[in-house]
Amino acid sequence: MNELLGMIPSVLMMVSPILIAAMGGMISERAGIVNIALEGLMGIGAFTAATTHVLLGGEFQATVWVALGTALVAGALISLIHAYASVSLNADQVVSGTGINLLAMGSTVFLAQIIFHQERTEPYKLGMLPGPGGIYATAYIALAVLAASWYVLYRRPFGLRLRACGEHPAAAAAAGIDVRKVRYIAVLVSGALAGLAGACLVLTQTIQYTMYTINGAGFIALAAVSFGRWLPKGVAGAALLFGSAVALAIYMVNIQALRVLPPEFFSVMPYLITIVTLVLFSGKDYAPRAAGQPFEKSGS
Repeated sequence: MNELLGMIPSVLMMVSPILIAAMGGMISERAGIVNIALEGLMGIGAFTAATTHVLLGGEFQATVWVALGTALVAGALISLIHAYASVSLNADQVVSGTGINLLAMGSTVFLAQIIFHQERTEPYKLGMLPGPGGIYATAYIALAVLAASWYVLYRRPFGLRLRACGEHPAAAAAAGIDVRKVRYIAVLVSGALAGLAGACLVLTQTIQYTMYTINGAGFIALAAVSFGRWLPKGVAGAALLFGSAVALAIYMVNIQALRVLPPEFFSVMPYLITIVTLVLFSGKDYAPRAAGQPFEKSGS
């Protein structure tokens, strides 16, 4: 029991990036734009944060916060590609998101070669330090993102307009809502949060960025959106489940009673849980009705 309680800070460290990215994915999909580029946007954010931190010295906590800010901006800027393709050009949203995932993988390695002359960033001397109780500030950032997302979606007029664009965009447009503008904002927020999530991951769970740093966390966040039925509390619960599975996959090998199982079992467990829960509990009836559908402005 003490071993499990001691894992709580590690679980929160793993859950936080998944929750932040999942909130971004949920916001985008509630506006009607499917953002499967979360994986690539997290990679962009992680690379930007690690590079910023290294170039600023890599040993001061102040530069960690600068790195988080630059990653947020980088994620938003790259997500403009997805927004332009999906909203302005009415392109297939899955194809656009896949393109960003591939772009992120290739561009980060290419830039690392130019800046650091290797396929990864230089390791930094000091990442984000844990706070009281061994809990990283990323846990509080994730909690703030969750609270802000709920408040905007359900307590502000913009949240109502955003949800209308994901359910009945034609009706929203008839009511005077600029559907394309709202969808652009949603995708940019999604990209910013994904970039921030990547930075939170790289600054707490490793000491440098490599092309394997994200390792499917963006796709797990995307699964959390579906499993959580596009609701903030549901997505938070799903992110907690999936993030806990990732943490357990790393730390359960140290529990004596579980050492009889092969290490590969723990490695595959997070992805197995993700697939099983999606098969058992997710349903398309809960998705925003217009998610993935292009919006043709009348008269255009």
